[in-house]
Amino acid sequence: MALWDRIKDSAASMQTQLNAKKNDLKSGAFRDASMAMCALVAAADGSIDASERQRVAGLIMSNDVLQNFPAEDLQARFNDYCQKLTADFDFGKVGVLQTIGKVAKKPTEARAVIQIGIVIGGADGDFDEQERAVVREACFAVGISPSEFDL
Repeated sequence: MALWDRIKDSAASMQTQLNAKKNDLKSGAFRDASMAMCALVAAADGSIDASERQRVAGLIMSNDVLQNFPAEDLQARFNDYCQKLTADFDFGKVGVLQTIGKVAKKPTEARAVIQIGIVIGGADGDFDEQERAVVREACFAVGISPSEFDL
């Protein structure tokens, strides 16, 4: 199986797993960690261009699990995390990873946040090494081995 197909299959599989747990994923910490993860993946290469921001925002709005939260609230949080990452990527990343780490004590939410990162990273069919690296860092922030997600 080609790498492209494996990435698409993995993202689809992660989304199916997320949908099965939708009713368990309604906390404010999950909402914040999810938006932090989306921004972190979008900024994985150190910058976020307008088309990338628009693409990720579209994915956020169409994600069934994230429908648990008001779209305007998600957008505001996503934009805030993006701003922090673009102002100073290294410093912003520390804060974003701290936000992601707040779900560490809730394994279902922690895994779901990592899965959202994989879904967002693989949405364009190219889950590149920079995106994989930030999702690996997020795994460490929530206390989950990256190998659990083949990272």
